[in-house]
Amino acid sequence: MSSPRRHSVLGLRVLFACGGTGGHVYPAIAIADALREEAPDVAIAFAGTRDRMEWEAVPKAGYPIHAVTVTGFPRTLSLKLATFPFKLLKGVTDSWTLIGGFDPDVVVGTGGYVAGPVGFAANLRGVPLAIQEQNAYAGATNKLLAKVADRVFIAFEAAKDYFPEGKCVLTGNPVRADLADADRNAARDHFEVAEGQRVLLAMGGSLGAGPINDALRTNLDALLADESLTVIWQTGRRYFDDLKRQMPDHPRLRLLQYLDRMDFAYAAADLAVCRAGAITCSELAVTGTPSILVPSPNVTADHQTKNAAALADAGAALLLPEPRLADEFLSNVQALLNNGDQLAVMEMAALAIARPDAAQEIAREVLDLATQTKEVTG
Repeated sequence: MSSPRRHSVLGLRVLFACGGTGGHVYPAIAIADALREEAPDVAIAFAGTRDRMEWEAVPKAGYPIHAVTVTGFPRTLSLKLATFPFKLLKGVTDSWTLIGGFDPDVVVGTGGYVAGPVGFAANLRGVPLAIQEQNAYAGATNKLLAKVADRVFIAFEAAKDYFPEGKCVLTGNPVRADLADADRNAARDHFEVAEGQRVLLAMGGSLGAGPINDALRTNLDALLADESLTVIWQTGRRYFDDLKRQMPDHPRLRLLQYLDRMDFAYAAADLAVCRAGAITCSELAVTGTPSILVPSPNVTADHQTKNAAALADAGAALLLPEPRLADEFLSNVQALLNNGDQLAVMEMAALAIARPDAAQEIAREVLDLATQTKEVTG
């Protein structure tokens, strides 16, 4: 629950810079929503790129977005490497112009390439900068921006090692406010789960996770041989059509391309099997969902393993490395589902490390920065 509204200074302006993936975009939207709860008159805008998900997600959430040219640094010799300096210069120029026109009192970066030029342009113009790091291992853009940032909001204690001393505020990750409020009975009705059933939730994000899907496909008959188990399997759009053709219909299987009600998915589940993205880990904690986490090995600095370890060390999850997934999936899933006491312990451990008010806490810190700027300049 957020604190009573306490910011009433007129004319506050906040610019968000985020892009590329939901892990960067949705935390920014959650903070923006919390800002409006705390200070309804605050003006909010976003910087992003036209060809990434923020260009649709941000307007859908009710906020204006402005285009900034940006590209990642090419890691191989190619034409992209030759054009990179020019695109970088264009991105900084776009950012300089945007900040000059919007005139924010504070800029908030939540990661993605676009946060780089916008953050540095803010620093050059003397605008306070706050950044939010979702992972236990800090991303490259945030590590660079931290040198000029006024505050660094982190989700995991381990992230402190990557940032200048004295700048970090441990807040947790901003997640959707409605996730923890879903009713378990309504959630199970939504998925047509019969009374008394246990529920395994398996998911791999919007695209899907091939190894998790393979483990489900291989072991599905053994799982469904337990007549007290219902499986909710979110395949991802990359795999759905093939799996739909391969998997026979079953009254206790819910084969889905996408989960449009994540609040119900968590509320219905007794156990989740999923990747260990930062926002997923934070959602599992806030909803108290016991989990088996299978970190993706195809991410920078193996940061998903570090995220998963944070939950596993707290007793909220089992960390199952991908190389062991095929051999150990079934035994681990069955052992946990058949141990109600252990699931209860994991649920309590998850809730104990949850930070459900992260968005509100960050919003108040951001408004403090903006207010300080307004008082000095106004």
